[in-house]
Amino acid sequence: MRPALALLLIAVSLPVWAAQPVRGRKGMVVTREPRATEVGLKILESGGNAVDAAVAVGFALAVTHPSAGNIGGGGFMLIRLADGRTTFLDFRERAPAASSRNMYLDASGNPTQDSVVGYRASGVPGSVAGFEYAARKYGRKPWAELVDPAVELASKGLTLSWSESSSMENAARTLGRFAESKRVFLRDGNYYQPGELFVQPDLARTLARIEKLGAKDFYQGETARLLAKDMSEHGGLIAAADLAAYKVIERAPLTGKYRGYDIVTSPPPSSGGVGILQMLGVLEATGYEKGGAGSAEVVHYMTEAMRRYFADRAQHLGDPDFVKLPLRALLDPAYIAKLRASIDPEQATPSSAIHAAAVVDVEANETTHYTIADGEGNLALVTYTLNGGYGSKVTATGLGFLLNNEMDDFAAKPGSPNMFGLVQGENNAIQARKTPLSSMVPTIVLKDGKPYLALGSPGGATIINTVLEVLVNAIDFGMNVQDAVNWPRFHHQWLPDQLQIENGYSPDTIALLERRGYKIRRVNSQGECAAIMLENGWLEGAADPRTEATAAGY
Repeated sequence: MRPALALLLIAVSLPVWAAQPVRGRKGMVVTREPRATEVGLKILESGGNAVDAAVAVGFALAVTHPSAGNIGGGGFMLIRLADGRTTFLDFRERAPAASSRNMYLDASGNPTQDSVVGYRASGVPGSVAGFEYAARKYGRKPWAELVDPAVELASKGLTLSWSESSSMENAARTLGRFAESKRVFLRDGNYYQPGELFVQPDLARTLARIEKLGAKDFYQGETARLLAKDMSEHGGLIAAADLAAYKVIERAPLTGKYRGYDIVTSPPPSSGGVGILQMLGVLEATGYEKGGAGSAEVVHYMTEAMRRYFADRAQHLGDPDFVKLPLRALLDPAYIAKLRASIDPEQATPSSAIHAAAVVDVEANETTHYTIADGEGNLALVTYTLNGGYGSKVTATGLGFLLNNEMDDFAAKPGSPNMFGLVQGENNAIQARKTPLSSMVPTIVLKDGKPYLALGSPGGATIINTVLEVLVNAIDFGMNVQDAVNWPRFHHQWLPDQLQIENGYSPDTIALLERRGYKIRRVNSQGECAAIMLENGWLEGAADPRTEATAAGY
């Protein structure tokens, strides 16, 4: 067992010395993959700001972490500039114009697997547009310098680790259904082995065009032409017109307060920011923290807050450009007080007894998140995704990149669970050009008006709760950022009515929770978090020991 994992597993049941974050003063990069971390750090060291580094890391991960890093998907970027301005870039995938509400239902009205695997599962990708928008408006490095490291990585190749080669082989059953994916990632059944060089010439050519021509190539140039042709030949929905029409949407972040800290977080179509603010509001006046980190009392109160929020999420949230969302009502102090009062201090509330608010207003698992800070005070947080591991399992012919299966984040059949078991409502039903609801929630915490904590997570439906837990570990339990990230996690999403909990909690705690009425599901690992704490002039980076993530600073 690796030492970091061993520390994780005993963290609750035994006293241990604090794990230490990586420290730097001039820059910090925390990502899922070491080579991408190195790319970001070099951009900072050569004079780029946090946004420049975030763009370069995004392209690098498309090469080094193909199961989630992408140019065939989409995501969010939360930015806080040194002058205090904040903004949120929505470059999430959009439903193609040919999409329709019941497109994934069979003749009996039941959801099919077409929203999960194959050409029809993909929404219009937004990552390339999002990165260009961010670089042009908020970065300062020349575009080519940001894309070139990814071109080099793809053309020269990567020496694969055991986990990287295993990941591709483990996905062979579905990747192997598509000739191009079988050729690129499975070497036609002659699987890549640890220590072998993985070269991606098609992807290198695609990235080289983007380096030279910008996002225009992806949406209106040769890449767009080849992608639209591939879609047309295989029954996909993305047309040339969909690519040409894609636009990044810049939105105002959601803001709130918790115990004197200011929270800057993700607005819809992220469901996460609303959830973070509502759940923090429920917890704030309970005194739950008196039980101590890892106690049954703490897990109980946090789980009950989660359960109530996810019921509201299912009913009320969707794309704000298509449906009116009752955000003020969901975050109203009186409503939050009502939620808090409904929690039995000693017993779990059955999910069958929890219903979404009747209000009138006055998101693979394979997502990846990275957090970057520069020495000037700029922060850039990116969560982007293909949705499931290796997305739709389709590699665009001749282009070298995987396509997303983000259409499954819509409610293919409102009231029925998606691939993550999330039940979603009519507000998230499929419509042409609509953005699917997401759980991705990059978040910044301010202390006395200055950045204190920046964090985010991949992990499908668990994203919101992972971010919540790391945040309160730091604020309420005084953990340093590495301990806050390492600490064992848990997750409840209303339906199914079960508490998922990592194998790090003591048997006594589990027994107490079961006595309170919880149905426990033990898991080895939940999600991942990339976090940076800013204290006393230091940037403290915490990579997650659950993965091969790294933090690097200078």
